[in-house]
Amino acid sequence: MFSISTYVMRRAQLMERVKTGLLLFPGNQESSMNYLDNTYRFRQDSTFLYYFGFHDRAGLTAVIDADAGTSTVYGEDLTIDDIVWTGPMPIIKEQAARAGITHTGTIKELVNVLSEAIKKGRKIHYLPSYRPEHTLKYYHWLGIEPQAQNERVSLDLVRAVVDQRNIKTDEEIALLDKAAAISMDMHVAGMKAVQPGMKEYEIAAIMHKTALENNCQLAFPIICSVRGETLHNHYHGNTMEAGQMLLMDAGAELPQGYCGDISSTVPVSGIFTPKQQLIYDIVEASHMAAVEELRPGKSFKEIYYTSCRTIVEGLKDLGLMKGNTEEAVQEGAHALFFPCGLGHMMGLDVHDMENLGEVWVGYDGEPKSTQFGIKSLRLGRPLEPGFVLTIEPGIYFIPSLIDLWASKKHLDSFINYARVIEWKDFSGIRNEEDYVITAEGKRLLGKREEKDRLCAGYRSL
Repeated sequence: MFSISTYVMRRAQLMERVKTGLLLFPGNQESSMNYLDNTYRFRQDSTFLYYFGFHDRAGLTAVIDADAGTSTVYGEDLTIDDIVWTGPMPIIKEQAARAGITHTGTIKELVNVLSEAIKKGRKIHYLPSYRPEHTLKYYHWLGIEPQAQNERVSLDLVRAVVDQRNIKTDEEIALLDKAAAISMDMHVAGMKAVQPGMKEYEIAAIMHKTALENNCQLAFPIICSVRGETLHNHYHGNTMEAGQMLLMDAGAELPQGYCGDISSTVPVSGIFTPKQQLIYDIVEASHMAAVEELRPGKSFKEIYYTSCRTIVEGLKDLGLMKGNTEEAVQEGAHALFFPCGLGHMMGLDVHDMENLGEVWVGYDGEPKSTQFGIKSLRLGRPLEPGFVLTIEPGIYFIPSLIDLWASKKHLDSFINYARVIEWKDFSGIRNEEDYVITAEGKRLLGKREEKDRLCAGYRSL
């Protein structure tokens, strides 16, 4: 946890922004895998964690009364039947005090508070639900049918939370720096171990072990695959062969909840083939072109287009694309090879606050494009000091997408399908780093010296 003053200040800023009504924050419950007592690893709701600091306690709900200026945490203390299984835990009142909260109560008392507020016509603000138990709680406590809940989400609360959590403080950036550094250690450990004949899951295990050795959990399920053209590939059963590339995407989550997110692509045999090196160099050039433009006031959507233009120019040099580069990008021809976004916000969530809506987190309310490729860009707004984000361009040869576009001759004025089809078995390449936007420009989070040294040894002669 941070200091008491941090949580008090966060809640005070939120009350100042929303001004009136009750602000309702359900924390997460335990979630069972296949029977009640066999649960997934508990992860607290990030917004609850941000304002109230309870990272290891399930079944809590908090209410901020913006009119009275009070904050209350509701839940049930452990009974002896609980303690024999879990061990002792501070009572809720003691834990609440660590976040500067003096008011606590039971869930029954919470239900009464909400019922009285409804009777008096008071505004009750709540955020979008992403777990079934949140949906059920809104139904039972507020009487709102599940299908109507999204329509009644408080946009005032959503925007207030997004604006506050988007700007990372120095103490948050220090934790994100640490998470990025440990994430890089995970990758370096995996990179050093890769060799033909190993299973993908052996490398994934090494990366996971590195996280655990640093008292961290995984920020998201590890991607570790020789089929790197599948963007979120969580299958780890392939045997790695010489001539293939292994794409690794993994990050550490600190005990405080802050995340890292790093990607690496390495040759299984230790040296890229000439063909692999050509694509790797284009991805690297796209990456560096994007990093060069990171600074306050710069639209991230424009940075995305810079990375796209770099990819198109590189693929034109290889005869895979053709025509006017700017027209190709505006028409979305690059998305055959780069169908995803360039980066996303990071913080307590690896895709920070995605549950609150990308249109608010990444676009400040501006509508997103529906064009294939850029519609997957999670961040498009002008950058501000304190934003923490990823840079992760890639080039992917996705056989089913190539076949579909080629069969329709889609955008064939920009794509040389006769050549592209010869590359269908190439797989994919992605490299990713984490940056914080500063008043002067940007700063890399974590470290990369050892990874750079390893990558230098992969170059094809």
